[in-house]
Amino acid sequence: MKRARVLLADDHRMVAEGLKSLLVPEFDLVGIVEDGRALVDEARRLKPDVIVADITMPRLNGFEAIALLRKDNPSVRVVVMTMHRESAYARRAIAAGASGFVLKHSAPTELIAAIHAAMEGRTFVTPELAGSAAPAADGTAGPTLTERQREILQLIARGKTAKEIASLLAVSVRTVEFHKYKMMEAVGAANSAELIRYAIEHGIAEP
Repeated sequence: MKRARVLLADDHRMVAEGLKSLLVPEFDLVGIVEDGRALVDEARRLKPDVIVADITMPRLNGFEAIALLRKDNPSVRVVVMTMHRESAYARRAIAAGASGFVLKHSAPTELIAAIHAAMEGRTFVTPELAGSAAPAADGTAGPTLTERQREILQLIARGKTAKEIASLLAVSVRTVEFHKYKMMEAVGAANSAELIRYAIEHGIAEP
């Protein structure tokens, strides 16, 4: 049986080396890259069967890389591997088109199974999060935000500062920052730019 060709992306060299020892006996590891931009470039060059990618990487994060990879090839198979245990990350990965979502601490027991599932056209989500990784009932992949959170997010997307938002909504700056933090946690955003991108992609704010 043909061995699957796997491209690995992780910006932690020691982690990558550990994963290499895990993958090599089972698959043909065609390359290791350390940032999202290199992942996209090497995927175009090497055309692997499956890509194993971290979420948190320099230059392009895993979600941004998946978007570009799927633009090149809508059927690309990507297994996301991360230390983030929040279900929002899993939902976002699957919504972005990932074939699998594995937590790094579970990699020794789950990563190989996730790659095989991807090769067979199935989706693998770590059992720890499987029940909460499905899209919402209304067909959206994102979590539900409160009315106040959506209001604050719209203002953030318009470039308003926390102080300006607090003044407009007659709340404290601390309240604004708290809601922003909870939204970032819920949608799996690492910074304000990712939070705004989420708002635009889900129709909460205008581009």
